[in-house]
Amino acid sequence: MLITDPCVVSLTWVLSDAQNRPIDELEQPVEFYFGGDDLLAKVEEALAGHAAGDELQIQLEPEHAFGDYRPELVCFEDRKLFPEPVEPGMAFEGLPPGHATPEMPADAVYVVTEVYPSHVVLDGNHPLAGMALRLAIKVIGVREASDEEVQARSVGNDTVSVLDGAAPGTRLH
Repeated sequence: MLITDPCVVSLTWVLSDAQNRPIDELEQPVEFYFGGDDLLAKVEEALAGHAAGDELQIQLEPEHAFGDYRPELVCFEDRKLFPEPVEPGMAFEGLPPGHATPEMPADAVYVVTEVYPSHVVLDGNHPLAGMALRLAIKVIGVREASDEEVQARSVGNDTVSVLDGAAPGTRLH
């Protein structure tokens, strides 16, 4: 069966940055709905017409992956607003009540990048924003989508993620 909209594809992959440094790897096959919300548009475009056993390499520029890095999504908030201990790498959905930056998006996930005695630096960008990415994909299987999957436009698989710190709905897969 060829990959066409709608269907479900089973994939493995290695995601790397532009210098071929590994970022994420799917060693075990994972299913994704093709023609819906599970994959980036450029990934779907590259997969179209392929079949089980095919392997392909995709170059994703920032505008086709997680967007450009936006410095305006970095803010400083009073350390007292955060639970102890607060450490770099922690992620929060939205800003805490009482935050001082009302212009920041309320629905973003903010990652703590630095902690100081008086304030915390938060970044609302996706961790892969501004990066060109390389994706080596192997198509393990292709099957017809169920009626439920077609209606949901998703397999509903939340077990795989390169999302640490990403806004809801911002997905590679």
